[in-house]
Amino acid sequence: MILLQASAMGDGTQSLIMFGLIFAVMYFFMIRPQIKKQKKENQFRTELKKNDKIVTIGGINGKIIELSATSVVIEVHGGSKLKVQRTAISMNSGGELADKK
Repeated sequence: MILLQASAMGDGTQSLIMFGLIFAVMYFFMIRPQIKKQKKENQFRTELKKNDKIVTIGGINGKIIELSATSVVIEVHGGSKLKVQRTAISMNSGGELADKK
């Protein structure tokens, strides 16, 4: 009787330890890198300045001509101006592509 109770308690502890290990692995391989990436993107968006060449998340290439706290005005091909949110700016800058053409 005592052996059955001890083995049942051991199984519960082992499964609890396994769930803890699975959570730790998920945190270090999935959640933590995503948090780091998000911080890096936010820093990139706060450091934007006038005349930077950017690409929006939708793929629009342009040059920043005006900045505000939450949005930017970009000039696109043909001199058209678009106002977009800072969060819509991709971290992958399009400056290299625009200079090669």
